[in-house]
Amino acid sequence: MSGHCCECFLISLAINLPDLATVTKMDEALCVIFNFIFVRNKVKIVTDGAMPPLVELLKMQNNGIRELATAAVLTLSAAASNKPIIAASGAAPFLVQILKSGSVQGKVDAVTALHNLSTSIENSIELLDPSAVFPLINLLKECKKYSKFAEKATALLEILSNSEEGRIAISIADGGILTLVETVEDGSLVSTEHAVGTLLTLCRSSRDKYRELILKEGAIPGLLRLTVEGTAEAQDRARALLDLLRDSPSEKRLTSSVLEKIVYDIAERVDGADKAAETAKRLLQDMVQRSMEHSMKCIQHRAASCTPSIPST
Repeated sequence: MSGHCCECFLISLAINLPDLATVTKMDEALCVIFNFIFVRNKVKIVTDGAMPPLVELLKMQNNGIRELATAAVLTLSAAASNKPIIAASGAAPFLVQILKSGSVQGKVDAVTALHNLSTSIENSIELLDPSAVFPLINLLKECKKYSKFAEKATALLEILSNSEEGRIAISIADGGILTLVETVEDGSLVSTEHAVGTLLTLCRSSRDKYRELILKEGAIPGLLRLTVEGTAEAQDRARALLDLLRDSPSEKRLTSSVLEKIVYDIAERVDGADKAAETAKRLLQDMVQRSMEHSMKCIQHRAASCTPSIPST
């Protein structure tokens, strides 16, 4: 069979998968497609109508078929032009189901596919069900925080934090906020940016509700370090979150000596022992300046609110 004829045959096979008589034949057909066509014809498979039958396969009770279909969606979602079509196909809820109950490989494929799709639509929160938070947190707990997988998982969690349901799920998930704090401490440049973004979104949405939860998990040292070592965006987010956390009750505040030690340790890791003192001094001065600016704004706000209005004559 010529290459062109073989491609046409396999595309037809992909489109007609649900018509195959047995699960075994479906399994074989999917494997044939993986072995030959996905590398070369991702776009053609989707434009020729492969997504509806793949979605039907994602609905099946057979875990092996569902996970092969998940891997197929992952491979197809690597093509930029396919992403909006796949996102609109209704595949995402079934990928979330794989995220909850699939094998380890199935879950990894589902996370990667959902991450691919999330980059294709403007309002990506609509793509994800808040129930995805719990398996994402569990997977993030178990993986290396600096891994590519952690980068994708934290990106999805940051998207989910943009809804009230997602924020609640993150806060009640077992070890949810702690896992994000640990990612801020140990993650890559990308995963730390997403993790601090998620925490910042929580705190901005309701400072009274989330500030103590974040402080309780020991977020301050990692955030201070991120103001020095993170991406520009992560540094800005870390500073903004530190500002929100500053107004905690007095019993939760760090003593000046503890704070100085934390800042010195961070400075030593960044610039070495020779320059640690100078770097720590600069960081502390910056923090003091920010604190003074914040206090001045509060004073000005209170003064403005207390100033009696001048009656009109």
